[in-house]
Amino acid sequence: MRELTVPATINNVETVTDFVNGQLEEAGCPVKTQMQLDVAIDELFSNIAHYAYDPGSGMATVQVDLEEDPPAAIVTFLDQGRPYNPLAKEDPDVSLAARDRPTGGLGIFLVKRIMDDVSYEYREGYNVLRIRKKY
Repeated sequence: MRELTVPATINNVETVTDFVNGQLEEAGCPVKTQMQLDVAIDELFSNIAHYAYDPGSGMATVQVDLEEDPPAAIVTFLDQGRPYNPLAKEDPDVSLAARDRPTGGLGIFLVKRIMDDVSYEYREGYNVLRIRKKY
């Protein structure tokens, strides 16, 4: 497992994405899977940057684990911001027109659809959000 700890700011979304992609490229992960993970990273790290420590600031750690059989990437986000489970929110009704839906929740909905597994727990003062994608 490799990990990166950075300030939880929007400016670090690209840093985190590059870090994860570096691990995925070394492992021979297909570009399509990397792109799907990039979407999830952008959404999840952006949420941490915007909401975890608001109005203050803090750090976030991103861990990358690679499984071999079957090949899969596991990316874990850890922060010590306020406890919040983004998976607890009800999925938006995507059958409604965008103007008829309440704002928010579409990004997490998308992450849940494109990842093979998404889990959350609050453990020992940390929000722990884990995504898994086979490749």
